[in-house]
Amino acid sequence: MCRKQRESNLANKLNVNEEYKEAFRTQSYAEICSKIQDHIELKSLDNKSTSSSCSSSAIPQFVHFSENLLEPRSHNLDDITKGYDLHPLLIDYFKVTAESCHLCELLLHSIHQARANHDIIARVIMLSKREGEDHDQYCRAIIRELASFALKRNPLSSLSSLQFRDNQDSRNILLHRLMLQCQKITRRIKMRNFFKKIVGCSIVVAYTALTIALLVLAFHAMIGIVATPALLTWFLASDTVNKRIRAIMNEKSEVLFKRNSAERVLAQLDIAAKGVFILINDFNTMSQLVRKLNDEIEHRKAIANMCVRNGKIELLKKVVREFRVEEKGFLEHLQELEEHIYLCFLTINRSRRLVVEELMHGSTIKL
Repeated sequence: MCRKQRESNLANKLNVNEEYKEAFRTQSYAEICSKIQDHIELKSLDNKSTSSSCSSSAIPQFVHFSENLLEPRSHNLDDITKGYDLHPLLIDYFKVTAESCHLCELLLHSIHQARANHDIIARVIMLSKREGEDHDQYCRAIIRELASFALKRNPLSSLSSLQFRDNQDSRNILLHRLMLQCQKITRRIKMRNFFKKIVGCSIVVAYTALTIALLVLAFHAMIGIVATPALLTWFLASDTVNKRIRAIMNEKSEVLFKRNSAERVLAQLDIAAKGVFILINDFNTMSQLVRKLNDEIEHRKAIANMCVRNGKIELLKKVVREFRVEEKGFLEHLQELEEHIYLCFLTINRSRRLVVEELMHGSTIKL
C-alpha cells in the first residue's frame, strides 16, 4: 500500500473516531443515557424490595426495559400507522429495529453482570495489597475468591456469535431489499417524469398547430366566402382536439398523483435504509468489542482456575499481578461497549421517529 493510501485510510479512521466522539457529546445521547440509567435504577429498587438476597439485588434487573425505551413503542405503532398503507418493507424495518433494541438490552445486562463478576477480582487485588504476617490465611482467601470467579458463567458467552450473526444477517438482508426497492421506485419516477415531459411537449405542439391554423383560416376568410367551409371544419376539429387535450390533462394529473405517492414511499424507504445502514455499522463495532471482552473474560477464568488447581504461591502472585495490570483496561472496554449500546438505542429511536414523521406527511399507496 502506498504512502498516500495509508494517509487517506488514517484520515478516514480519524474522521470516524471524531464522529463517534461528537455523537457521545450530543444532548440526545445524554438524554438516552439518563433514561436507561433511571429505568435500571427503578428496576433495581423493585428487585431489592421483592428479594431477600443481598447479592442478587446488587445486579440491576433488565426485564423487557427496551420496550419502554423504544420510540414509538410496539403497542403504539399500530395506532400511529392506522389509516396509512404501510409498505411491507417498513413493517419488516420496525420488526428488525425492535429485535435490535432487544439485543442491546441483553448486551447491557451482560455488561452489568460482568461488572458484578469483576468485583471478585477487585477483592483479590485488595487482598494482595493487605498481605500481612499470616501468609497462609492471605493465600487461602485469595484462592477462595479466585475459585468463586472461575465458577462464574461468562455473561457474554450467552450472546453467542450465532445470535449476533443472525441478527446482523436480518439487517443486511433488509438493507439490500430496501435499496433494491428504492432503485425500482426511482426508475419508475424517472419514467413518469419523462412521460410528463412528452405530454407537455405534445400539448405545446397541439396549441401551436391550432394557432397556426387559426391564422391561416383568418387569412383565407379575408379572401371571401370560399373560406366558410374551411372555418366550419376548423371549429369541428378544434372541438375534437380540445376534448383530446382535456383527456391528456386528466391523464397527466393521474400520473402526477401517482408520482407524488411514489416519492413519499421513496422518502420513507430511504430514511429506513439509512437507519439500517448506520445500525449495521454500530453493531459491527459492538460485535468486535463483545468478542474482545469475551476472550478477556475467558482468559481470566482460565488463569484463575489454573491458579486454584496449582496452588503455588509464585503462580498466585503472578496471576494477581496480571489482574492488577489489566484491571483498568478491562473496565474501559466494558465502558466503551456500554457507550456504544446507548448510541445504538439512540440510532434506533431517531430512525424510527423519522420514518413515522415521513409516513404521517400523507397517506400512501402500494406500488
